[in-house]
Amino acid sequence: MEPIPAQMKAVQLVGHGGLDQLVHRDDVPTPTPGPGEVLIDVHACGMNNTDVWVREGAYGTETDAAEVSTWRRGRSTLQFPRIQGADTVGEIVAVGEGVPAGRVGERVMVDFSIYHRPEGDDSLADIDYIGHGRDGGYAEYQTVPAENAYEITSDITDAQLATFCCAYLTAEQMLDRARLADGERVLVTGASGGVGSAIVQLARVRGAIPYAVTSAGKEDALREIGAEDVILRDADDLVSEVARVVDGPVDVVADLVAGPMFNDLLRILRPEGRYTTAGAIGGPVVNLDLRTMYLKQLELHGSSQGTRTAFRRLVRYIENGDIKPLLDRTFPLSDFHDAQRTFMSKTYIGKLVVVPDRHWETVGASYAP
Repeated sequence: MEPIPAQMKAVQLVGHGGLDQLVHRDDVPTPTPGPGEVLIDVHACGMNNTDVWVREGAYGTETDAAEVSTWRRGRSTLQFPRIQGADTVGEIVAVGEGVPAGRVGERVMVDFSIYHRPEGDDSLADIDYIGHGRDGGYAEYQTVPAENAYEITSDITDAQLATFCCAYLTAEQMLDRARLADGERVLVTGASGGVGSAIVQLARVRGAIPYAVTSAGKEDALREIGAEDVILRDADDLVSEVARVVDGPVDVVADLVAGPMFNDLLRILRPEGRYTTAGAIGGPVVNLDLRTMYLKQLELHGSSQGTRTAFRRLVRYIENGDIKPLLDRTFPLSDFHDAQRTFMSKTYIGKLVVVPDRHWETVGASYAP
């Protein structure tokens, strides 16, 4: 094992704003694991929409949707500079007090959620996440609580493994909230993205039937991962197009887009259907006809991150091969601006992953564009 350097390369977010607020440095102090923590040699870290929204301060407030505000709205733990990155995969290279030394050498995937409630309490009323409340994985090294580092023995690559953490946990929690069951039909918006493509696969694990809403050119890829059929998001009449394509009533809408299509999505649901959301890339402020909601007896669920229980379920799915990685491409950490520009373009399918330059040849190069 290589000696741990005193300084490391990392991308730091130094303030709210454009890509210029993300600075690649080579003199960041390497963290030391405290009691109950482990130090991870980061091999790969997946990208997520929250990275962009936190950088932009795009979360608004409950009284002003346009106000610059980070995640958690008014009770933020974000401090600058901050190393973002929630989807860490790597190797434990040191442990803090109270952690068995035998954990050194484990290949791990990080549960990025910071839970403020004890084991057994799955409430998410007061959570934070790694990459926001503490430094994340856009770096060569990272410390996390030992219980957040899960050993993974699956033979998928580190870059592939880094596609699962945030997107699939978020997706699983959405489906938990909506109680998606065997045989039910779920309509998935933003289906080609990380969370959307995760919902398609996780719906199949439950025995449900996913239908994907996406843009032209992505239909075959979504069918390959389990979509029963595909509806193009720019259809002249989304409600009529869904009725034509979907074989039966829509029990659940899993929405990551919102914006102008929001009320149509409620119209699409069957009476007593369930709507669940964890994002709003098409616009967070929507028009809602409350009569649609109450006359159809609809349920609306907001969701963010996921529980310890859901993460352990996700680990089991990975180890059993129930879900497959959908890795579009990788970028070296030093090309972080290009990686985030590509992420924001939404021209890819699945996930983008960043790899520290020191591991590029062994972990990332084979997935480069």
